[in-house]
Amino acid sequence: MAASSSSSGLTFKLHPLVIVNISDHYTRVKSQGTNGGGCGGGGGAGVDAQELRVYGCVIGVQRGRTVEIFNSFELLYDSSSHSLDRPFLEKKQELYKKVFPNFYILGWYSTGSDAHESDMLIHKALMDINESPVYVLLNPCINHAQKDLPVTIYENELHVIDGIPQLIFVHASYTIETVEAERISVDHVAHLKPSDGGSAATQLAAHLTGIHSAIKMLNSRIRVLHHYLLLMQKGEIPCESSLLRQVSSLLRRLPAIESEKFQDDFMMEYNDTLLITYLAMFTNCSSTMNEIVDKFNIAYDRHARRSGRSAFI
Repeated sequence: MAASSSSSGLTFKLHPLVIVNISDHYTRVKSQGTNGGGCGGGGGAGVDAQELRVYGCVIGVQRGRTVEIFNSFELLYDSSSHSLDRPFLEKKQELYKKVFPNFYILGWYSTGSDAHESDMLIHKALMDINESPVYVLLNPCINHAQKDLPVTIYENELHVIDGIPQLIFVHASYTIETVEAERISVDHVAHLKPSDGGSAATQLAAHLTGIHSAIKMLNSRIRVLHHYLLLMQKGEIPCESSLLRQVSSLLRRLPAIESEKFQDDFMMEYNDTLLITYLAMFTNCSSTMNEIVDKFNIAYDRHARRSGRSAFI
């Protein structure tokens, strides 16, 4: 079913958001359909984890010979007929086109240890949307000895097998491409440990406490250095040329952060941080308001039952 490597010459860039989406999709379906079954083990009721597979589309852009996969969305798949729900796919494509007008469907994704023969049926079904779709395969089984990401990207190539031209999957090399928002999100997720018993707020508080301690230590050391230079200027302590050279070298770096480019980048980051803070505040306010409305509905509904009026919606 699959050849060793691709000969198309395309360069693939995969964003972490796609990996997170596929992992989340698989975890949700597994938690809803199984009861503790694991890879290579057995277990629970429902679908076995080794046979459990999820499906979706990957979207992004292609610039020349570079294919960059930015995001993904889920698909409805009928395992009995090996077919996709086309109306659902077209609806999702239309909705994503409104939000991301520059993104196109580049292919599809699935989970499993290897490509299946039935996967080519799905692959061919998407060729009316993209004439050369890509296939992203995520292996959900954990292998502690493996150092690389359990993600494989396949392309399709036409090979002549036993005198018959057939489409087969071929491995394609890829690199991980990230933007600043993705790096922050992935780092935050990587530091969340369920065994710690702490919430995301606790993890964030610990992170901010560490940053505050580092800034406090830096400030104290600068104060010590400033006090030492003042004493040296007053002649109360002997002058050390080597120390003055190091201080002068440090001060010469300061104009670098006073450039126009630094100010523009700093203000952009600062405004993004304020925007995230405001968004968190609005989210908390909406949550509080929703709780108040729920409580009001419960109280008003009891009163309405006695008076015959309808509850507040």
